Amino acid sequence: MSSVSYGRRLARPRNDRWIAGVCSAIGRRFGLSSSTVRLLFVVSCLLPGPQFLIYLIAWFMIPSE
Repeated sequence: MSSVSYGRRLARPRNDRWIAGVCSAIGRRFGLSSSTVRLLFVVSCLLPGPQFLIYLIAWFMIPSE
């Protein structure tokens, strides 16, 4: 069986950050633009849920480049 590889590893970039680079890291990992991921995050904040908590956890869990 082969594993699916999306190219880059999950790491927060140094040059494409707005706050912590979490959205940029997710976008790069899955082949999306960082603007798309940021927009999806902002839209998801309109729904109830722990979005900010997940962002903070991801900030500390995803290593920097």
